[in-house]
Amino acid sequence: MSDLDFLRDAVGPDRVSTDEYARDEHAGDWGTHPEDEVRPDAVVWPTSTEEVSAVLAGAHERGIPVTPYAAGTGLEGGSVPAHEGISMDLTRMDRILEVRPDDLQVDVEPGVLGSAVDEAAAEHGLTFPPLPSSGDISTVGGMIATDASGMQAVKYGVVGDWVLALEAVLADGTVVTAGSEAAKSSAGYNLTDLLVGSEGTLAVVTRATLQLAGRPQQVRGGRAVFETFDDAAGAIADAVQSGVDVAKIELMGGFAAAVANEYVGTDLPDAPMVFVEFHADHGIDEEIDFCRTVFADYHPVSFEIAADEEMAQLWELRREMAYALDEYREDLRPLHPGDVTVPIGSFPEIVRAARREADERDLPMACYGHAGDGNLHYEILADPDDPAMVERGEAAYAAVVEAAIDLGGTATGEHGVGRGKRQFMEREHGAESVAAMRSLKDALDPEGILNPGKVFPDEGE
Repeated sequence: MSDLDFLRDAVGPDRVSTDEYARDEHAGDWGTHPEDEVRPDAVVWPTSTEEVSAVLAGAHERGIPVTPYAAGTGLEGGSVPAHEGISMDLTRMDRILEVRPDDLQVDVEPGVLGSAVDEAAAEHGLTFPPLPSSGDISTVGGMIATDASGMQAVKYGVVGDWVLALEAVLADGTVVTAGSEAAKSSAGYNLTDLLVGSEGTLAVVTRATLQLAGRPQQVRGGRAVFETFDDAAGAIADAVQSGVDVAKIELMGGFAAAVANEYVGTDLPDAPMVFVEFHADHGIDEEIDFCRTVFADYHPVSFEIAADEEMAQLWELRREMAYALDEYREDLRPLHPGDVTVPIGSFPEIVRAARREADERDLPMACYGHAGDGNLHYEILADPDDPAMVERGEAAYAAVVEAAIDLGGTATGEHGVGRGKRQFMEREHGAESVAAMRSLKDALDPEGILNPGKVFPDEGE
């Protein structure tokens, strides 16, 4: 029996593949450049907790790396191999197990799409509020792995805030549970929060209990156009600090708007804009007026509340931003998925820092993001065949991350560390804290088989 034959015993021969197509498909994600891809030796598709356990137990015994894989929509290489081995594709574990509307809860498997969860909740007049923008193509397991968030984070928080309980499999195949269906607990260590955001390095989640919420009776939104980036960023920070009850508040810079307009076929102004959406059961007009009053101090060119059709267009423009940048020009590509988050009072400053780095190095850069929780996406474009331009872009990218950390923020607000941001871990957390994290990893995965090469910088870096 070869090293990988045990996989066929664990899940059956029809759900194991070593052909080149399957291996190539699992070698990259949205954020992995082709030259950085590492093909797994095999791909396996478990359909139950028992099969996940059998695969991990066999891999642990043989010292074979296992990389959990979901929809491949990650941007930091977190779900693709760094050391070959096995790619464990969880997309066939895609059932919604039970909706309990009286408890405002749903039980799901990790491969279910976020949009499917929201659709199941909607049948009971409920919703899953923290869905990221990619919720129609990304899975719950991937969202939990990175503690993802979306446009509604400013009001509803991030995915981890809505995870009540987990079933997961440790590196040696042991099945554990974390949390409960109760709204809170003080019993023992909080393993749920430990596993959320751990990027598949501590365990593989096989079941999740998620909190749901009632759907708002009133939803209205629109956009404000500003003369300068500083005004737009300042208006956002002031609105949040003033307590405007906004469900979405998104920044889009002029260059980003122009790129998205060209891709989607819209004709919005090529100027700094803030998209807003309000949710309420009553009194929504008063909240809109409050926001309008706060924004007035930043001299908006316009503040318009949109009809439903126009609002859908605004959010489409925002959702398509990543695709638009990829297709903008054949000779340019985004270097890295810039994604930092700072305290809301520092949001205007991180926007200025990002724009300054791009201007000083003569680089095209698109700024946008879930600004209400201090999150900024900045996409630096460079010609991959121009080494000097790439070098300037890499320097600007790192400088913005370091500026965010200096402001009390983080290197990654929602995309995870993966392979792409390991070098900033000690800068953000300190060597002692990273060492403590490593000790947790070693305790739960002593052979180091679960998603190796992620989160932590290599020893000596």
